[in-house]
Amino acid sequence: MALLEVSHIEKHFGTTKVLEDISFSLEEGQALAIIGSSGSGKTTLLRCLNFLETPDAGTLSVRGKVIYDAADPTTQLEGEVREKRLHFGLVFQNFNLFPQYTALENVTLALHLRDEGNKHRDAIDEQGMELLAQMGLSDRAGHYPHQLSGGQQQRVAIARALSLKPDILCFDEPTSALDPELTGEVLKVIRGLAQQHTTMIIVTHEMAFARDVADEVIFMDGGVIVEQGAAKEVIENPREERTKQFLARYSENV
Repeated sequence: MALLEVSHIEKHFGTTKVLEDISFSLEEGQALAIIGSSGSGKTTLLRCLNFLETPDAGTLSVRGKVIYDAADPTTQLEGEVREKRLHFGLVFQNFNLFPQYTALENVTLALHLRDEGNKHRDAIDEQGMELLAQMGLSDRAGHYPHQLSGGQQQRVAIARALSLKPDILCFDEPTSALDPELTGEVLKVIRGLAQQHTTMIIVTHEMAFARDVADEVIFMDGGVIVEQGAAKEVIENPREERTKQFLARYSENV
């Protein structure tokens, strides 16, 4: 049984079809990279998976259980949607850290909010420190976002996403807001997560990274999946002409 089943997802903004008949599955421990030009629907797909957008058609299933069905209003109740978001952790392009909180507070905030009566405060802070250590940021726990580099902020954001132990960790072009010299440190962290068999969906423009880290790659264009398959095969030997055209722009870096 696949961990995630995405079936015939569609999303429209007015008369514009942003996603059309999107279907794929993801096994536990797999890393899936989604590539494509700006405006191809990649980010909208991630937002639908994280319930930041509501699909107009299709179903989402986790571990064989349907968690969203566009044709079934009972799967769309707000309280249930909040719980279903916990299946997914999302790392945004621009970090989205709270500027008034330290790195540790950003990582542990959601856990503390769920801890009625502050019964587990010390354990939560200990977990947060362990996550920061995993990101190589033990010495930055008390720093505020403005005191951190972009790469450090993104690593805090990754730790925050991991804190709720999501089934699937999603990245929306995690290096796009970084200077080139900071990109490597974030990619190193994601590579380490892949080696630990963390289940991930990574929207990225780093083609060599997608080839080397992902198990599968999906190429999207115009809101549809044009090609999907083993990462190395799609990146190095694409079948579809549109995929070949897209990857030709990156051939020197792959």
